Amino acid sequence: MLSNNDAIATIAVHDLERAHAFYGGTLGLQENGREGNEVITYLSGSSQINVYRSDYAGTNKATAMSWAVGDEIEEIVAALDAKGVPFEHYQMPGLQLKGHIHAGESMKIAWFKDPDGNILSIIGD
Repeated sequence: MLSNNDAIATIAVHDLERAHAFYGGTLGLQENGREGNEVITYLSGSSQINVYRSDYAGTNKATAMSWAVGDEIEEIVAALDAKGVPFEHYQMPGLQLKGHIHAGESMKIAWFKDPDGNILSIIGD
């Protein structure tokens, strides 16, 4: 039913302009449009991300969105670290923390939060 349709990530934020500084500035996502003071859409590869204003922003305690970055993970983590993005460090079975990257046998992952506390990740190999 939905397998031939693109999915759109939807991220709730409290302050749309602060979120724009993070998603557009810090993460370098290309703005694709706005709907007043309520929604900013971004492009990321062939995906779309809707960042919208909500009183419930940051209440999700699990990963809200991930990017698959392949072998660029170390470079991207270093670039985000240089921009002052704080990374999350978790105790995960089968993964060892190497700098900000949790590394396992077949994957690498780094978690960070946006200004509202939404958990984001980058996944490499």
